[in-house]
Amino acid sequence: MITTTETLLAIEDIKRLKARYFRTMDTQDWEGFADCFTDDVVADFRDAPGELTQGRDAFVEDLKGILAGATTVHHGHMPEIELVSSNEATGIWAMEDIVELPDMSLQGWGHYHERYRRESGQWRISHVKLTRLKLVQKPG
Repeated sequence: MITTTETLLAIEDIKRLKARYFRTMDTQDWEGFADCFTDDVVADFRDAPGELTQGRDAFVEDLKGILAGATTVHHGHMPEIELVSSNEATGIWAMEDIVELPDMSLQGWGHYHERYRRESGQWRISHVKLTRLKLVQKPG
């Protein structure tokens, strides 16, 4: 049985993980970004728009290519995190992002739907899906 203290500590660790996800993406710290994920992560950005990618290395390489030369700002808000077991959790985050690329810019709002797994004592994202409520694109 998971105690209240263990639950609260796990939720706080997952919040810090997501903060690190946003910071390392926006600063293009790809090594730190990769460390946020399990080896077998599934990243579903088809509603973002984007692709479905399986595996940490493939996901990070795809994102590096997409964001090359970009300036990004990502914010996550109001996490709804639930522990499924002592080593698994789910979460939904409200989000807003701004992405400025050389030929276009976008601003979007939506939700991250995620699953987390604790491996060797560290929480990592094992599944991420981004859904959009609104996306505004402008020529660069």
